[in-house]
Amino acid sequence: MKELLTAVRESPAHHVPSLLAGMDRAERRAALAELKALRKEVRGWSWEKQGKVRRALLVAGAGCHAGAAGCATWLGGRDLIGWDRPPVPLILAVLADRDPEWLGDVAHRLAARTATAEVSYELIAALVKKAQCPLPTTEGFVRGWVSTVSRAQWQRRRRTPLIEVLRADPYTVDLLPRIFDMTELPAEMPWSDDPESPCRWGATLAALAEEGLLERSVVVDGCVARLLRGGNSSEMRFFLTVLRELGLTEQEEAERIPDWAGMAADGISTVAGHAQGVLARLDGRGELSVRALAEVSESVLFRTEKKLVRSQLVLLGKVLRRDPSAVDELLPAVGGAFEHEDIDIQERALKLLARYLPAAGAPVREGLAASAALLGPAHRTMVAEVFGGPVAEQVSTAKYEELLPPVPSPQPLGPAPATLPELVEEVVTLVRSTTPDVTAFERALDGLVRHAHSDRAALTDALRDALAGEWWLGGGPQAQTERQLRSEVSLRAVLAALFGQVSVRAVQEERASWTAAGTCPHAALNGVMKARLWEAAHAMLTGGLPFLLAVPTWHTGSLEPAVLVERLRAYQRLGVRPGEADFAQALLRVRRGDQHEAAGAAALLGTPEGDRLATWLRADEPFTQVYRFDLESRTRVGQSVVRSHRALMAGRERPLVLEEFPRSFHGLGRERTPTHQLCYHWGEHPEHWVATLPEDAETMAAWLLPNIVLGVTDEIRDTIRPLLLLAELDSPAGEAVHLTAAYGLGSRFPEDRLTAVDALLMLAARQQLDAALLGEQLATLLGHGLIKPNRLADSARIAATTGAYRTVLSILTGVLPVLLAQEKASRGLSDLLSVAAECVEHCGATGAEPIPGLAETAARGGTSQLVRQAARLKDAWERSAERV
Repeated sequence: MKELLTAVRESPAHHVPSLLAGMDRAERRAALAELKALRKEVRGWSWEKQGKVRRALLVAGAGCHAGAAGCATWLGGRDLIGWDRPPVPLILAVLADRDPEWLGDVAHRLAARTATAEVSYELIAALVKKAQCPLPTTEGFVRGWVSTVSRAQWQRRRRTPLIEVLRADPYTVDLLPRIFDMTELPAEMPWSDDPESPCRWGATLAALAEEGLLERSVVVDGCVARLLRGGNSSEMRFFLTVLRELGLTEQEEAERIPDWAGMAADGISTVAGHAQGVLARLDGRGELSVRALAEVSESVLFRTEKKLVRSQLVLLGKVLRRDPSAVDELLPAVGGAFEHEDIDIQERALKLLARYLPAAGAPVREGLAASAALLGPAHRTMVAEVFGGPVAEQVSTAKYEELLPPVPSPQPLGPAPATLPELVEEVVTLVRSTTPDVTAFERALDGLVRHAHSDRAALTDALRDALAGEWWLGGGPQAQTERQLRSEVSLRAVLAALFGQVSVRAVQEERASWTAAGTCPHAALNGVMKARLWEAAHAMLTGGLPFLLAVPTWHTGSLEPAVLVERLRAYQRLGVRPGEADFAQALLRVRRGDQHEAAGAAALLGTPEGDRLATWLRADEPFTQVYRFDLESRTRVGQSVVRSHRALMAGRERPLVLEEFPRSFHGLGRERTPTHQLCYHWGEHPEHWVATLPEDAETMAAWLLPNIVLGVTDEIRDTIRPLLLLAELDSPAGEAVHLTAAYGLGSRFPEDRLTAVDALLMLAARQQLDAALLGEQLATLLGHGLIKPNRLADSARIAATTGAYRTVLSILTGVLPVLLAQEKASRGLSDLLSVAAECVEHCGATGAEPIPGLAETAARGGTSQLVRQAARLKDAWERSAERV
């Protein structure tokens, strides 16, 4: 046994089988206890050191287990196999004396382990082959099989077509149909859509079904079921490709009418379009009932995609021409198109009704008249012609009122956890969470400082078991732990100091080292946080701070000056000197503006900190002066030069910060000028950054803008969230905040545009929105091609439909003249004109003078959407001006 343990620690894994061969069951059982202890010890080692022992430990433990369950658990341990594939020959060697039933049990137990079945595929397959047991079909095992097939194909010198590889694979028939039941497709399957690629899984799957290697009905039903279930676009394209490659027969299409209806109603656009085409073919063959068509039309006509809605209206028109008796069943569905955002869709639906409404019964006409009454002023004349006088008279005479969301009120921050169980729960949640929560972080940090001051031993004992298993508590080399913690911005540094995992010298060095000089503002903001954390770590060692000064009073990060004065008074009574980083952060967070009483109370303290606070409050200056700074660049592509433009903001130097604040804050006070070189912080969470300067939205907007611009121009998701944080701050919004909002409204992704709309409405509700300034900035961004008109139109329409028609119109009146003056109309200009017209129809014109260039565009003639929407806006503007 000693030789085995020594070999595991010091020798390559291939020595293990021969050593195990000479050990009986009792010796192996005894060795297993030692191996388990070694495994626990290894978890605290460095990754480099772990890697040398892990494979030998895996093999030895497998050979020492007598039970199949224990062996499978050992072989499937993530800490033992890591991301490497297990050494199959060595494991089979140490299990050579086990009976086939036992081996099969291990194989199936391994296959059932979701976390490691994929990486253990080769071992599971080898055990199955040796045991001659049924093949497992778990999701992890299937993923491993797909990965192995793809890897084998790519590694061959002469790349064999995937279909030949799968024909020869003995597992294809059993495993390939399992992909229809998986929660997500293996990543390799939807990779290539190139018809010339030899590894197209979709086309290969269809070809195998045509050959009969796979049962065709299973493949068809599986694809249909997955398309009905929905999923990400790449997976839907994959299954749709298989379905199209199969070329369904007329009978196969007719057997699945409810499925096509479900796809048309709820599928992504490409799936819905395919299903709609199948339904049209079924109708052409007389296999789609009028009732089924009416039901699917009710759903499709409520979709936002114009192409789908237009196609459905066309199909309804064809059926009504062919069978006028279906009018009572089909026309009620047409009313759903009245709620579509596109005026052309609404008009098509009205024209369809005008043609067939006379043949409809009275209940149908009454219901459609009620729906048509909700249409905007642009359709009232046509509605009157179709339905008669009563609808035309339903014109609202009520005075328009702008609807904006309620002004958000700041939420008070609760006190630090008073008891140890409460604090332990919050600390563990923070340490193991990937989503930052500023309020929870600040409360927990303050709680740690308070409890370390009152009873450090009790705090340590309470946290020890709860944090067991954390890498920095594993007993690894202290130097490595310190090095890793220095690179983080997290609560772990404070906790590691509490547990003695970092030295006093390391804590003192870190407190003095964070200057963030010469780096981007995000690094400077992180440097402030690091300085606070290492200062708190020092408090863990000394217990010198009774509580923290910089803990916010509001969820935005702001700190009430009266509260800070009281905290300084408490420090004075206790004879405690504030931490310099803690006090500096408190100054940056304290609410300014008309704080004369608080300034006087601070001055009366008679302490250096009280005097600094009084001076800071009385100065009431923005943290830094920001100004517009545009970047121009030239990039040579082949023989041509591509020019790019970015509208950004810069910040001037703040000498006061450089002279009176700690060195760790000096990075915030330096001049900040954008450069073409972007930093690596764009993927980080900005919540803590904004909470560092909650009283200076303009400064934060200028600093965060480059990464937001990168997200918009390079179409990266989830980079607009800082805008919503900035809009929540009770701080003046100037050019930087408005420029940030302008970029956000032109974002690529709908969820990011929704975030920008929320921020826009919040600024309007707080009366911080300068519509003329935002319109001017949007026009600039559109002129340089930094955002697209159709995306801006979508954002504007969403904001308008919340009831903020006047706000949106006041913004668009600054955008439209620039776009209308262009020689070639921008794509999406008609959409912007449509939104502006809808706003005027609801709230009236914002002035007597029409928008410059609108009359000329409306007078071009023709039936294009651009001309039609320009004419609609011009007509609505003039009618509104006449009423005034």
